[in-house]
Amino acid sequence: MISKRTVIIGASTNHSRYAFLAAEMLTEYGHEIVPVGIKKGEVLGKQILDIRQRPSVQDVDTVTLYIGPQHQPEWYNYILALKPARVIFNPGTENAELEKLLTLQGIQAIQGCTLVMLRTGQY
Repeated sequence: MISKRTVIIGASTNHSRYAFLAAEMLTEYGHEIVPVGIKKGEVLGKQILDIRQRPSVQDVDTVTLYIGPQHQPEWYNYILALKPARVIFNPGTENAELEKLLTLQGIQAIQGCTLVMLRTGQY
């Protein structure tokens, strides 16, 4: 299996949040995680990078979104600048406008669930 560097936008230190569960499962499946969000703290020993500073991350395979569509427009340019191969819109994050912008840049937009994709070998 090839490790896919994954940026988790909306990362959380709260163990009951799907963003945290995704971080755990991605790590368990051997993928490198880069947690990004507005909350401070650590996820599995990795510092959450402050999205407001638009941290540079190289060689991004996947961005998995855990922020609602109402909060996404502010980060469109940042997400595009990461140049991921794909962006996963987890349930509740679907956004036709951002999907169109991604597609125009040649970035695959997937409506899915990171947890399910990992478990079913679709990641």
